[in-house]
Amino acid sequence: MKRTLLTGLLVLIQGCASHSTSDSSHTPQSSTDSSVQESESLSLHSQDQTCLGSTALPPTLAGQFDAVNDPTLLQEAIGKPEKGKLCQGKVYQSKPQTKITVYRAWNSTNPNSQYGQWWAFNKPEGRIAQYRSDYEICYQWSPLDKMVSCSLKAGTKIVVGNGQSASCSEYLSYLVSAKQQIYLVDAQSAVENCTNYDGVMSWK
Repeated sequence: MKRTLLTGLLVLIQGCASHSTSDSSHTPQSSTDSSVQESESLSLHSQDQTCLGSTALPPTLAGQFDAVNDPTLLQEAIGKPEKGKLCQGKVYQSKPQTKITVYRAWNSTNPNSQYGQWWAFNKPEGRIAQYRSDYEICYQWSPLDKMVSCSLKAGTKIVVGNGQSASCSEYLSYLVSAKQQIYLVDAQSAVENCTNYDGVMSWK
């Protein structure tokens, strides 16, 4: 009788220990899954926030591009709130025999700035302060004293989208913008027939 009770008690203890071990080994995996889900949720939230404008190409340019799927390139162009880059975007590839002019305002103190990643379909004009606001260009990033216009080569992938908000300092920040920008990787190899212009003082 005692032997039977001891045997039953031993089996019960082993069962509890086994159940406890199983629970503890499952906990880290459950925590990891939760972290991944939270990270994915934050990523989606940063991309799904309210953006202004449209990623559709202007009617005059729509026939010169094909919409393509390139999630990696798109992700490179999308920025978090107050960090600049794009709030939303879409990837396009220029068709053969296209004639598309793109523009970039850049920094003469940094020669490498001429072929940076951020371009536009429209020539920079108007008040510099308004241009900075429209394209979220902090004063620390560029004095905008040079401009270059180039032809976009056929077969080039670009991301077209609208500006993300940017925090330049505790005194200056820019909100999201409806103005379209172009994200262009390795611009020096993607453009040709470039012409440079100097910024000059003009007062009204």
